[in-house]
Amino acid sequence: MGPGGSNPHARYGRGVTKNRLAGETSPYLRQHAENPVEWMPWGDAAFALARSRDIPVFLSVGYSSCHWCHVMAHESFEDDTTAALMNARFVNVKVDREERPDVDAIYMQSVQALTGRGGWPMSVWCTPEGRPFYAGTYFPDSDRHGMPSFRRVCEAVSEAWRDRRDEVTAQSEQLTAALAEDVLRSGTERDNELDADILDRAYAGIRSQFEARYGGFGRAPKFPQAMTIDFLCRAYLRNSSDETRTMITTTLDAMAAGGIHDQLGGGFARYSTDDFWLVPHFEKMLYDNALLTRAYLHGYLVTGDARYRHVVEDIVGYVLRDMRDPLHGWYSAEDADSEGVEGKFYCWSIEEIREVCGADADAVVAYYGVTDDGNFVDPHTGFQGNILHVSERNAEPPVEVERSKPRLLVRRSTRVRPGLDDKVLLGWNALMLGALTEAAAALDRDDWLDAARANARFLLTELRRDDGRFLRSWRAPYLAYAEDYAALLEALCTLAELDDVSWLDEARTVAGELIRLFHDADGGGFFTTGVDAEQLVVRLKDLFDDATPSANSLAANSLLRLAALTGETQFEEYAVEVLRMLAHAGASHPNGFAHLLGAIERYVTSPAEIAIIGDPNDEQTRALRREVATRLLPASVTLTGSPNDPSPLLAGREMRGGVPTAYVCEHYTCKQPVTDARELRDQIDAVLATRRSSGQQAAR
Repeated sequence: MGPGGSNPHARYGRGVTKNRLAGETSPYLRQHAENPVEWMPWGDAAFALARSRDIPVFLSVGYSSCHWCHVMAHESFEDDTTAALMNARFVNVKVDREERPDVDAIYMQSVQALTGRGGWPMSVWCTPEGRPFYAGTYFPDSDRHGMPSFRRVCEAVSEAWRDRRDEVTAQSEQLTAALAEDVLRSGTERDNELDADILDRAYAGIRSQFEARYGGFGRAPKFPQAMTIDFLCRAYLRNSSDETRTMITTTLDAMAAGGIHDQLGGGFARYSTDDFWLVPHFEKMLYDNALLTRAYLHGYLVTGDARYRHVVEDIVGYVLRDMRDPLHGWYSAEDADSEGVEGKFYCWSIEEIREVCGADADAVVAYYGVTDDGNFVDPHTGFQGNILHVSERNAEPPVEVERSKPRLLVRRSTRVRPGLDDKVLLGWNALMLGALTEAAAALDRDDWLDAARANARFLLTELRRDDGRFLRSWRAPYLAYAEDYAALLEALCTLAELDDVSWLDEARTVAGELIRLFHDADGGGFFTTGVDAEQLVVRLKDLFDDATPSANSLAANSLLRLAALTGETQFEEYAVEVLRMLAHAGASHPNGFAHLLGAIERYVTSPAEIAIIGDPNDEQTRALRREVATRLLPASVTLTGSPNDPSPLLAGREMRGGVPTAYVCEHYTCKQPVTDARELRDQIDAVLATRRSSGQQAAR
């Protein structure tokens, strides 16, 4: 069941189609198929029509689980009067930002340039050549809170196009030129020194933004910045600082206890609207849950706190239960709304809790902070209820709560589920694939590793054309972007290290295509779109780690890993270009380059290489691998196999005494080969101790 297939979660109606979106692969576009607006999908036909009618293009960009996208759609795009105005004055184009991140990125930059902020829904007016000249985000259906109504904006834009065409054209040309200049400027910083001082400066920046009471970095709305938490986990291995541990644990604990975390069904919502992580916008995104799987796993590995392991199990359980297609792809998102009400699926009244839980109800009410009045009101409908949260952070659930959870889940399953965005996106699946592989190895879950292998095979077959070109989205024609290739490369490196060395063959192929299709030979780094892609008004580069790691951060880290795993140093050269280009920005703005900092750390840290020679299915080999998989060892690579496997890490190394043997090398010097898991643990401890000593000296 993929895009366009039967979907038991979906709420997308099938009435009288009034525009050209009904046959699209995107659930977001299909949501608008019955609007009275004469929507067209992105493409040459829309811009040709605008040229023939000599009118602007109105470009509306969003995604299926975007709450305010639904609000604007209901207020404006479902309104006959507003639709008539739009149809008369503009050619109206709908874009799913998740299928077309290239279009989204270009026009989001124009929104930010014109308004100083961005977000979705994105509303952009363009010339028939695609050049933006006016933009915003959400516009209400009437003037309020200092915002003009959408109809008033449409009238003003149409009037400007009709009466002040020269000004509009000049604005669009200046804005397009500024976007192109940003791309050129991104390649000028190529002489930055790459050393550990970058990591120290980044740490200081993150520490200054830490919110000590409830965790996170900055004030509401608060996003779970999983990549920043990852950076802190690695920093804790270097500095052993109580301060670092506190930043990690305060944030992980507060998020896990909050309403942003689905206490019954698992997984995390996109962000919290308050400082306390209590009230989310309830949409759940695959990429957030992939990144948080790694953050909680790494939190568990560096602190040993079992509660973080439980959160990992909780997230993975949710993804494999509710987000997995029968053919082993993972869906993109679940909506915030059900039956037109935000949060209705997730909220509870105290009466319903007492009805379901019976004699256990008092304990459930106390543990989850349930009250008569509730803690959430949907401002649009007045719906009121309780978001379940752990009222005493870190409290262990009493037996009554554990006993009641299955009953509450059964009751919740009778409700109308939020809409499911069943797009299967290559890059987001690859993020989850890498996280799941790592979690499977660390927690010794063969069932999870089976799921990871199945997903990898799915991506390498179902999202790859016969000519080898990868696609962005399953059953859709869009070419994959640099982000997709780089995320897949990183996942394949993880599989090669933690599953089977043979995954390196696919990794080499993906890396070669990443470089061929996306590398900027003049400015360094990687463009968002390939050389074979549609030419837009400008060819951008994805540089900032935002909701997901950027294409360039992913490429830098995965190419460095591949170089270490294969000994093919040309991959490292492309990675270092990215690091030199962005290192200064990473040190100055660490939350915006948190994944890139991992690549910098990999480059500036003396490499640790671990080779395990033995049959991967042999129990003694598995015991040695567990010692590696259950430790967070940054800037390291590991492989398991035989001396005949295609990697210099394994070449020339033999089993000692006919039993599986581990080799640990650091500073280009190898320690004594070991066959006992405890001896391997001691050698890894020694590597970590050396790094800890260096990190503490640098801190002083």
